[in-house]
Amino acid sequence: MRVQSSATAPTRIAVSAPARTFGTLQAALGVAAFSLTFPATAWGLEGFGPWSLVAVRSVLAALVAGGCLLALRIPLPARAHWPGLAVVAAGVVVGFPLLTTLALRTSTTAHAAVVVGLLPLTTALLSALRVGTRPSRTFWAAALAGAAAVVAFTVQQSGGALTTADLFLFAALLVCAAGYTEGGRLARTMPGWQVIAWALVLCLPLSVPAAALAVSHEPVHLGAHSVAGLLWVAAGSQFLGLVVWYRGMAAIGIPKASQLQLAQPLLTLVWSVLLLGEHLTVAAPLTAAAVLVCIAVTQRARG
Repeated sequence: MRVQSSATAPTRIAVSAPARTFGTLQAALGVAAFSLTFPATAWGLEGFGPWSLVAVRSVLAALVAGGCLLALRIPLPARAHWPGLAVVAAGVVVGFPLLTTLALRTSTTAHAAVVVGLLPLTTALLSALRVGTRPSRTFWAAALAGAAAVVAFTVQQSGGALTTADLFLFAALLVCAAGYTEGGRLARTMPGWQVIAWALVLCLPLSVPAAALAVSHEPVHLGAHSVAGLLWVAAGSQFLGLVVWYRGMAAIGIPKASQLQLAQPLLTLVWSVLLLGEHLTVAAPLTAAAVLVCIAVTQRARG
């Protein structure tokens, strides 16, 4: 493969209104894909151990990503991009999947949705520190209100008890926000799908031996649920969802894209009812309405 020099790397251009609309749609599709991650992980854990599930999903996603890179003859990223790609790999490819999978051994998907409820605000904060974005006060007020509504709802759903799983979830929140922020920054100067594709390929030297070791030590029971869950977290959540997500962030900005994730916990809860048989309270539609209002405000607020 050729190395893409920084001199030939694409530069960021002004984004038109149609492009912003399309970017919002892509980010929303990413959120929809991510909303299935926790239920799919729960299915995967029916037949795989936590370490096996995370390692195998990373390998499968990397094979898909690597195949796309080879088929399209994409040159290697510029040397300056590799540190950022390493952050994306550590946060999105390894850290978040591993920590949330460990948490879901003892936590329900409803409780795990606390992470997603806090993720937009954490991503916006890290974005402000990393790339110098300065959203307006209205933006921050709506973001805080939306995050508070989602956290209150998901904590109420899970009974509000702090467990060991919460430590995994809060750690996952931090590493994922770092990966999102760095990936959104890189997606300004290279195609978003290449960001996650190279991050996945970068992990192959670790994920392949890790998968072999984990599968040899953890029992594997293949079934319809476990296979479907594995395939979704590998192809849907780990690759395709992140492709449209990073493209969306590049088009509309990291803070605004991150606020679309305020709807993700509620979508996850819907999937939890349909796929896992979990039960929701009457607070769900009220929280959904509050979150939709907050999303509308953040999307209209000037950054």
